[in-house]
Amino acid sequence: MKKYFIRYKPFLLFLTKFFLTFIIFTVLYQGFLGSFEDNKIDSLTKLVARNTEQLLGLFHADVSLEENKAETFIKLLYNQKYVARMIEGCNAISIIILFISFVVSFSGKLKPALLFIFGGSVVIYILNVMRIALLTVLMYHFPKQEPLLHGVLFPLFIYGVVFILWVIWVRKFSLYAKNTAVK
Repeated sequence: MKKYFIRYKPFLLFLTKFFLTFIIFTVLYQGFLGSFEDNKIDSLTKLVARNTEQLLGLFHADVSLEENKAETFIKLLYNQKYVARMIEGCNAISIIILFISFVVSFSGKLKPALLFIFGGSVVIYILNVMRIALLTVLMYHFPKQEPLLHGVLFPLFIYGVVFILWVIWVRKFSLYAKNTAVK
């Protein structure tokens, strides 16, 4: 049994780091969400909605937001038409937590890891706002394509970006990259 632990130590270490990081950040985030009273929309979701409105405003789009506090979501209105709703899950924090967990599990030096986590999180946040803005416009023009747009293409886009960031981290900055470069 001991030989298996020694043999699979890198994999077990990876899993341990990943799940510990994921659980810690998820518990912290749930605590943050729990700090809001019932039927209140969290500040991060509001920020993503405002940033989406601001981005669409740069293109002179007629966009507005309406908070539905009874059901805790934000309506996105495009050309005075209710096109989409933003819930807590739209703010990409769970995706950022997943990203951070992976980077930590393929640890490297602290400073590059923290910079990569910060930079990657900012990239994910900005691309998520762009994703929501584009999704809003496309759902206005192609409402019947909502299952394809919201359920397939846009998750594929955001998870694809996260995957590319992970590959960059593993190949360029992690300790794994340094170990394989020496061999």
